[in-house]
Amino acid sequence: MLNTLEDSSIKDWEELEDGELVKRAQSGENEAFGELVRRHRAKVYRYARAYTQESFLAEDIVQDALIRAFMHLGKLVDVERFLPWVHRIVRNQAFSRLNSTAAVKEQSFTALASIMDRDANDSADWNDLDGILRRLNQTHMEDTFISAVPESRLMQKETLRVLTEIIQCLKPRERLIFESHFFEQLSPQEIANLFQLKTANVYQIISRSRKKVIQQKIRVTVDSYIKSRRDLGIVKKTVLTYKDTLSEARTCTSAAESIYKMLQYTDYKLSLPMIMGLTGHAFRINIVPDSVHIAGPTTYNFADVLTRGLKNMGFRSKTVDGKLAGIGPNKNLLQQDQLNVNAMEKRDIHHALPEALNLIHRSLDRGVPVLAWDLFFPEFGIIYGYDDAQRSLFAEECGRKDSLSYDNLGRSVLEEIFVLAIEDYTKVSLREQLQNALQSILEHYDGEEENIPVDSVKGLAGYDVWMKAFENGSIEPNGNAYNIAVVRDARGNAAAFFKELLEIWPTEQDQDRNIRDWFGKAEAAYRNITKHFDKLHERYPFPEGGTPNGQSRSEDIEQLRLIKEEEAKAVGVLRKILKGL
Repeated sequence: MLNTLEDSSIKDWEELEDGELVKRAQSGENEAFGELVRRHRAKVYRYARAYTQESFLAEDIVQDALIRAFMHLGKLVDVERFLPWVHRIVRNQAFSRLNSTAAVKEQSFTALASIMDRDANDSADWNDLDGILRRLNQTHMEDTFISAVPESRLMQKETLRVLTEIIQCLKPRERLIFESHFFEQLSPQEIANLFQLKTANVYQIISRSRKKVIQQKIRVTVDSYIKSRRDLGIVKKTVLTYKDTLSEARTCTSAAESIYKMLQYTDYKLSLPMIMGLTGHAFRINIVPDSVHIAGPTTYNFADVLTRGLKNMGFRSKTVDGKLAGIGPNKNLLQQDQLNVNAMEKRDIHHALPEALNLIHRSLDRGVPVLAWDLFFPEFGIIYGYDDAQRSLFAEECGRKDSLSYDNLGRSVLEEIFVLAIEDYTKVSLREQLQNALQSILEHYDGEEENIPVDSVKGLAGYDVWMKAFENGSIEPNGNAYNIAVVRDARGNAAAFFKELLEIWPTEQDQDRNIRDWFGKAEAAYRNITKHFDKLHERYPFPEGGTPNGQSRSEDIEQLRLIKEEEAKAVGVLRKILKGL
């Protein structure tokens, strides 16, 4: 049967892709299956020959496999993967024959040589993967030399070059097992049988190799990205003038501080309290139950909250988000050797690095820094320069100005990348800005914002879990002190925000006069809240932390209860302002 199919005319079939041929064969056109056999039989035979080392047995296995493929073609769902599917049938048949007849012993690494397309007289060392890849490169170039599309030849050559660079990171045995599993689709059990290894060892080698290859792929991608910039003639050094006056505006909310610094390079500068208010950061509270972990203030979806905050003011932004799920370690409780450059270089290169570098280059070339997370420690900062030749970034984070290797972006304590760049600006009236801001602020207070991680509690309900942690005596002192410092500072900025609104809001209409009255009430409420937090801050200064699980817990709980009561009243005023707008 199969011989008849192979002898069929191929004139009308040879231009079709495998997927189309499979579809036609599944619909009953036997000539289409004949074309598939003609196209792939030699590859399938070499594949079988790698296992058997005996021509007649390989031929028998191939014939049996093709018959099975013909009979079960209707079961192939992914029509684009005909050849890998047939390879699996061949493997199953080969192992079945070998196990039942003991026709040959388990094969050495060199048995994989016959999988490759080569001359019988070729003397290449097939244990040398570099040699194999070089020969593949030569073969592909010979096959495509007569092609009328030079771009195709260049693309194939570049693909093989990149593949060679990536796999060079593996040791010889790792390379062969990696290829067997990921390229030839052998299972770990099959590889163990072929190479006389324990299956557990194969799993370890595959896992280790996969991690190495992923890391090398990122390195090669970054190298290729820099090379493409060089080819385009845009490799350069761009360092925006860092304005020392930027350090004068400080807040414990580093995200808002970084946005303030970014806007100083635009035509739309705002005061720090206005940015804290319009982005909603002056009103945030995020508490991790039990421990009141130091990560609490940043347990939110950066991309959603920060882009929305900027949108409130009229800015459209773009992000690269490579954050991990969950809470990382407290940097303040780590040893110094876990925070230095040597520690960075031992960590994995972040998968989002190439995309992040592209966004950084684009923004700095327009003259605006980018906001970035966890540059040297888990806070927000800005990247204000780059040097392609040195592969360095110039950054500032919470007062620390330093350079950072391209590869080390995303390799700080938390091993995360988050980069945000401002794309453009659309003028929005102050009334619209405040409306947008109050909507997001009230959503946060009401707990409607997405929880990241799930067990962090946001808004007014955060005070309840904070009081519960004091009651249980389960608080981590450094984290508790940091949460107090952040929320205290935020509420101080909330009061300053309403004071500034009171100064700039128009007074022509009666309605606006009512809104101004509410601004005054909101300012007073948040100043009272700040005073309550002052008492907690004196008792639990950051970073020392004090003893929050000591004898004064009942006083602390009462202080938090008063704060929540006062803040609930302030939220009522915010609702009136929004309704009045």
